[in-house]
Amino acid sequence: MSQRLPDLHVLALLVGVDDHGSLSAASRKAEIAQPNASRSIKQLERHLGIPLVRRNPSGSTLTAEGTVIAHWARRILADAATLLDVAAGLRVERSAELTLGASLTVAEHLMPAWLGSFHRMHPEVTVHLQVHNSAHVCERVADGVCDVGFVESPTVPRGLHSVTVARDRLVVVVNPAHPWARRRKPLTMAELAATPLLVREPGSGTRTTLDLALQEYDRAEPLIELGSAAAIRTSVLGSVGPAVMSTLAVGDQLGSGELRLVDVEGLDLVRALRAVWRPPRQLAGLAGELVRLARREGKAGV
Repeated sequence: MSQRLPDLHVLALLVGVDDHGSLSAASRKAEIAQPNASRSIKQLERHLGIPLVRRNPSGSTLTAEGTVIAHWARRILADAATLLDVAAGLRVERSAELTLGASLTVAEHLMPAWLGSFHRMHPEVTVHLQVHNSAHVCERVADGVCDVGFVESPTVPRGLHSVTVARDRLVVVVNPAHPWARRRKPLTMAELAATPLLVREPGSGTRTTLDLALQEYDRAEPLIELGSAAAIRTSVLGSVGPAVMSTLAVGDQLGSGELRLVDVEGLDLVRALRAVWRPPRQLAGLAGELVRLARREGKAGV
């Protein structure tokens, strides 16, 4: 039958006697009442079958045997501390987290594949994805809420670093029943600007890109402002009106004929999709790995 191992607390108390010169000083340092400390040492002596502490009116000190046991107790306590450090390291590794922000178009059409590849590389990492428009993603990155963001806006706020991870194109789309679907000549940019459109809310990368492209023209008021590409796509399919949308969001519907693409003379809205982050310029760690992965897969899909 195996012998029961000593309690680590009493081994620490024994080492304390060696360090501080008496049981009373060791008990004070360990914040243990001296009668309890004395009782614990006596139990250890009975357990090991040897005297550890010499008791006399002036105080308690280690015996020769106690000094030897204290030496080995130090090693056991050091190993126990190492065990706790290793466990803490494993706990941090297992609970590693990455908080991302992504615009709606990126989150819906690109992020699932990127995160799937990332998860295969780092199954231990918990990823938190926050989906907002591009302006809000940049705000959350700047505030430190997100480790990295992915946006579709044409500009990035000062103070943030960025890199292009993919590209897409904005196009004018209508329901097949719309008069523009039967036009033989391309629209002019002035005609597009003068037409009430289904648009995203201010701060959306798609809205900002369109506004910059048409900033020299007189603009009609939006037909409706909607909070997602999916809502706009549904509205166009329902013949509510025309819209300018990412090919990522309407590629399937254009391929099936449910939506029609309308050419606009002089309008070429190819845009960069970017990763954004706070300084330093070199993005390291898990966030840096995800950005590098997105660049590889984004370019492969262009």
